[in-house]
Amino acid sequence: MSSWSIRLANRRDVGELLALEEAQFPEPWTRGMLLDEITNTATRRYTVAVQEMKIIGYLGVMFVMDELHINTLGTLPGHEGRGVASSLMDDAWRDALERGVIRATLEVATSNTRAQTFYYRYGFMPVGVRKNYYERTHEDALVLWADVGARPEAPAGS
Repeated sequence: MSSWSIRLANRRDVGELLALEEAQFPEPWTRGMLLDEITNTATRRYTVAVQEMKIIGYLGVMFVMDELHINTLGTLPGHEGRGVASSLMDDAWRDALERGVIRATLEVATSNTRAQTFYYRYGFMPVGVRKNYYERTHEDALVLWADVGARPEAPAGS
C-alpha cells in the first residue's frame, strides 16, 4: 500500500506544482499556464499525490471528445521509482474509463527513455514524431497512442 493519497489539484497547489515543473522539465510550465489548466475543470483533470502534506507527484490530462491527452506527469525528485506516477496514471485510467474514453495520447521527448518505458506499460505505442517539438531544446517528441480499454489490470505496486 502506498504512503500517499491522490486528490484533485486546486489553486493552492500551484506554487508546489511550479517548483516540481522547474525541477523536472527543461521547459517548465508557467504559473499562469498551471492556474489555467487546474481551473479549467470542464476539459482538464489535474491530480496530485500527497505525502505528509507535501505534493510528491502530479498528473494533468485533457479530454477531447472520446480521447484523453496526457499533458504533464511529474514526480518530485527523490520520489521516483516508488510507484507515485503509476498511482496517478491508474487513477486517471479509471476516471477515463468511467467517462467512456476510448484512446489516449501524449508526447514524450525522444531522449526520455525512462518515461517511454513507463508509458509502454500502459499500452502506449509510438505512432509518429513531432520534429523540434520542444522549443528550448529543439528536441523531437515521440507521439504515443494507447487504447484505454485494452490495458490489462496492472499488478499491485507497479
